[in-house]
Amino acid sequence: MPANLSPEYKAAADAFRKARDPQERLEHLREMLRVIPKHKGTDHLQADLKRRIKELDEELAGPKKGGARSGPPLVIRPEGAAQVALVGAPNAGKSLLHDRLTGSGAKSGPYPFTTQHPEPGMLKWEDVHFQLVDLPAIAAEHPLPWLTNTLQTADACLLVVDLADPDCLQHVAAVQEELARRKATLVTRWPAEGAVAGTSESAAAEDDIFALRLPTLLLANKADLLDHADTDLEVLAELEEPHFPALLVSAQSGLGLGDVGAWLWRQLGLVRVYTKAPGKPPENSRPFTLRAGEQTVEDAARLVHRDMARTLKYARVWGRSVAADGQHVGREHRLADRDILELHA
Repeated sequence: MPANLSPEYKAAADAFRKARDPQERLEHLREMLRVIPKHKGTDHLQADLKRRIKELDEELAGPKKGGARSGPPLVIRPEGAAQVALVGAPNAGKSLLHDRLTGSGAKSGPYPFTTQHPEPGMLKWEDVHFQLVDLPAIAAEHPLPWLTNTLQTADACLLVVDLADPDCLQHVAAVQEELARRKATLVTRWPAEGAVAGTSESAAAEDDIFALRLPTLLLANKADLLDHADTDLEVLAELEEPHFPALLVSAQSGLGLGDVGAWLWRQLGLVRVYTKAPGKPPENSRPFTLRAGEQTVEDAARLVHRDMARTLKYARVWGRSVAADGQHVGREHRLADRDILELHA
């Protein structure tokens, strides 16, 4: 029986897709369950919604004293310009790479499954920060039942591969297969190329609100151990499917680590905006970061405060998006990187 989902459900589902904060996502899940048409065709979806609401509610509540789970949270609240998950097979060097990129002090070792919980850290690039979340190694013999919920808030993935391992191609395929079992697909296109994280290119998957499509950069790690790392990466890129964009890196020597932040900024299609109050200088130390497809004055106002987008009358803008500094613009005006924005409600 077809689901015949209502416009109200589709609106709540669209809001769920766009929400980054886990608490907001929980509210949208509850709204989806409230408005979903109740008939046999939606029984499976209703059950899925109830399960996800229960899981996310428990994660946000934190470990209960004497409960079945204890330890760090498994759902990481997004911070910074974007949340990027580090995924990979055992012993790919993810944790050391995470430490070198963020200074997180993440535990690493020469044995598999050193990381047991999501480990967040911040990668600084210019005046913005990316939240990098180091995830436990992904392998069939080490299932992570909470993985899908954790990835729901990610904007992209860094797929870490041990390029010096002769079986690295098989490891890439195994990680993709395990993620696919959890409705998460690593894709090659990034927002700067017109792709939108979290959406699907197939009509069948578009009906599945929980199917993830995560733009992915392959980090070919341990390049310092190889005499011809460039050639080895070319071979891997030719044989792997799909053909992910890739960077040669080494957590040990630091090779390529300085390129990661710039690459993420460029390919995520982000825009940073500085705000100012009337008659005062701009706040240059704390830009607001707008995601691809959400870069209007109204989108920026929503980041400043939820109510600001509702009460906004007009704005003044200084920067590349206007013909003259201080120009008055409406809420649909599209902003450019490094614009200065003055909001008037």
